[in-house]
Amino acid sequence: MKATARAHPNIALVKYWGKRDERLILPHQSSLSVTLGPLSVTTTVEFHAQRGDDVVQINGTLARDGERARVVSVLKLVRREARAAGRRAPGLAHVTSAGDFPAAAGLASSAAAFAALAVAARVAAGLPRDVRAESVLARQGSGSACRSVQGGFVRWNRGARADGRDSYGEQLFDAGHWPDLRLLVGMVSREEKEVKSRDGMRNTVATSPYYPAWAKDAEVEVKRLVPLIRRRDLEAVGELSERNAWRMHATAFAARPPLCYLKPETLSVMQACGRLRKQGVGVWFTLDAGPNPVLLTSARDEARVAAVLEGHGAASVVRCSPGGDVVVS
Repeated sequence: MKATARAHPNIALVKYWGKRDERLILPHQSSLSVTLGPLSVTTTVEFHAQRGDDVVQINGTLARDGERARVVSVLKLVRREARAAGRRAPGLAHVTSAGDFPAAAGLASSAAAFAALAVAARVAAGLPRDVRAESVLARQGSGSACRSVQGGFVRWNRGARADGRDSYGEQLFDAGHWPDLRLLVGMVSREEKEVKSRDGMRNTVATSPYYPAWAKDAEVEVKRLVPLIRRRDLEAVGELSERNAWRMHATAFAARPPLCYLKPETLSVMQACGRLRKQGVGVWFTLDAGPNPVLLTSARDEARVAAVLEGHGAASVVRCSPGGDVVVS
């Protein structure tokens, strides 16, 4: 009873920021992301017949406390699903997970990790592949993970049910839809965030006076974004993505205490995008809850944009294009 799955992180073009249900991880609004290849997390789950405590190893270190608890909670859901399907309930689990990019730096490492975990655990337990079930399961480990089960452009549907069954990631366009799109990650910091995303969300929802307007606006922006991606309109997609990123971070700035994930180099890159556009370069930024900006551009302008990132404080540049679905081995 063993399986390995490899998943990519994603970058939200319309952000997920805030939960209406903390336990089930249900969002206040829908979101839409693009999966980032070649960045990835590979997770192996092996179930043993004996009983005992699950062993969770992340990037070569035994997971403890809340980090371990999140993984164990997903394993418990898989055991429950296996019993409901009439299968032998899996016993002790040994989980190993490793990523090829920094964790907790605003690059959705948990999204890739829990997407890989959800798929690997279900396969190891003998359950059939089911993209929606995998997405719902991944969501309960890390919200944005529901958008990493599939590649390309994925919408996380807010849903309306109290049990969360209608809140899942849905692929709108596959990884091959926009072959010319490039997403360049400027690594201005590899440090772990002082405030984790889930804590930042909770505080923003509870204390920011801008939050209700944010949630309403973001839901509308998802609907606006879909036809722009369909026609591969880089300028329109870029403008909407920048606007949504500014508004998410403005909502966090207004929390009590103020929450700022940006570093001076982050702002330098963001301002450089506007100057580049005046020079005829098609480039726009987006930014999740972390300091590392992701620039949307085309294959034609990729080299120039990478050079600008390096010139504005990025220690390294990770060149990405739309990534694919979770792969099982």
